[in-house]
Amino acid sequence: MNELQKVVDFCIRHQTILGCSTVSLLTVASERIFSSVVFQCPCNSGNMLYGCSFLLVPACVLFLLGFMVNPSTWHLLTGMCSQEKHPHCSTWEACAHFCQVLVPMTAKASVAPLTWIAVALLGANFYECAASGSSLLERFFCKDTGADCRNQLLKVPCDEELSANFTSGRLSLQAQSQLIGWFLIASIITMVLISTCVRHCCSPVSYLQLRFWEIYSKKEQELFEIKAKEHATQLAERNTTCFFETADPEPFCTPSNEDWQKISNPYTINSHEQYYSMIHKYVNTNRGKGIKFKGGQDRTDSTNVDGNETQSEL
Repeated sequence: MNELQKVVDFCIRHQTILGCSTVSLLTVASERIFSSVVFQCPCNSGNMLYGCSFLLVPACVLFLLGFMVNPSTWHLLTGMCSQEKHPHCSTWEACAHFCQVLVPMTAKASVAPLTWIAVALLGANFYECAASGSSLLERFFCKDTGADCRNQLLKVPCDEELSANFTSGRLSLQAQSQLIGWFLIASIITMVLISTCVRHCCSPVSYLQLRFWEIYSKKEQELFEIKAKEHATQLAERNTTCFFETADPEPFCTPSNEDWQKISNPYTINSHEQYYSMIHKYVNTNRGKGIKFKGGQDRTDSTNVDGNETQSEL
């Protein structure tokens, strides 16, 4: 059990790296399947379009899926076009929060498409097919020759015997693809390293406090999901029971629209406030201000209702 607990703790501690690694491995496997089973270069004038489609279109699809499956995307976009959102925030503050949330989202969504492109370039099949139909490479390989060279170049990815006439050209296409692939991988690693260094250097808090914030955010999200399910279940049971039994509903404490809006705004840690989330800030700033109120009514209405009920009883 101790060994299992150590494995679980390791996975939790490095879940971001493990998640990106898993996505990358699945992308590599998918690219290999597409390259060996699905992909068949037409070896005609459509080589350029066909090769670029297999090289770029799956990467675009993976990029969009990366945004779609990320909950932060919908957290950021929900209510953005509403005029009532961020009434107390300036345009600059809203833009700064938007960028601070958007950049990590984009980085996570880029893992799969960049992996696809890098692996595809190292395999060279997609690039070779697309490059054989490129007019730029045609001028390079078939300079001062007739149209027959152009037709032969288009058939190079499909005909092994014909490729003997373009041995240097074929090797050059593969070499170009692999060089671009390694350059892309080196560029990605360099950018990740630089961005990580800049993020840590510009951090308003120390490393240990930053780690504490990351741990707190994960735990708060887990507990929020649990409490939200419990609260929603209790409210649903109360409402359905009152509906079918035609009984008067009992008072039920639930957050108002204003409270939901306060905790839904993006939050970034800073050195001026000792808060680690919008819920943390909401709880501290609303302490002693009468957080409890009845479901379906805001605080002011609840107070008036209670006051009227008290007067009527008197």
